[in-house]
Amino acid sequence: MYAIETTDLTKRYGSTTAVEGLNLAIPEGVVYGFLGPNGAGKTTTMRMLTTLTTPTSGSARIAGHSVTTRDDVVGHIGYLPEEPPLYDELTGREQLDYIAGLRDVPAEQSDERIGSLLDRFDLTADADDRISTYSKGMKQKTGIIQALLHDPDVVFLDEPTSGLDPRAARTVRNTIAELVAGDTTVFLSTHILPVVEELANEVGVLYEGSLVAEGPPDALTERMETGEESTLEDVFLEVTGGTEDPATPEHE
Repeated sequence: MYAIETTDLTKRYGSTTAVEGLNLAIPEGVVYGFLGPNGAGKTTTMRMLTTLTTPTSGSARIAGHSVTTRDDVVGHIGYLPEEPPLYDELTGREQLDYIAGLRDVPAEQSDERIGSLLDRFDLTADADDRISTYSKGMKQKTGIIQALLHDPDVVFLDEPTSGLDPRAARTVRNTIAELVAGDTTVFLSTHILPVVEELANEVGVLYEGSLVAEGPPDALTERMETGEESTLEDVFLEVTGGTEDPATPEHE
């Protein structure tokens, strides 16, 4: 069984096609790097896969469950959107307690799991401060924690290192590696290509709603006939027509 499987997945908004005929077959326990320029359809795809947007046509299954049956899917997934859904009036700990309750994390496990993740992301000292006082990086880390609280089978991460300092970004990368070692599947959308090169087992590049390249990072770079050593950035620019310069590590 694939962790994520789509067949001709399509989303249209009126006369505009955001995603066209997307076919994915992503096994369990891998990092799938999902790349594409702004407006390529990445966020729409993630919203369909996380049951937040209904496909126009085609199908998608997460951990064997159709995305059209939301109740069957949500218990298997964690999702960090580009802007984490947080309540500014709550403290960090109250936010995580609330999410743990929504996710049916057993009470005897909730405090321990929240405490462990707060420690991992260096938020323990700030856990009882209101989220309204948090920096962008602190909010991002809180969003990551709440995506992981219930130990999901599949985690969708949209720009997870956005706003983080190098130390926190390294923690995120280490956490992703640990998740995969435990057979969790990570669907990773980011403009930080070195993160994808470091972590991804498989890469897919979306352009104008269609999948234009897919494969292991090494295989994608080897296919280029430049006469020089190629990078994932070279592949990205080739298959997207050079429409956008992907971010470099210092933008992290």
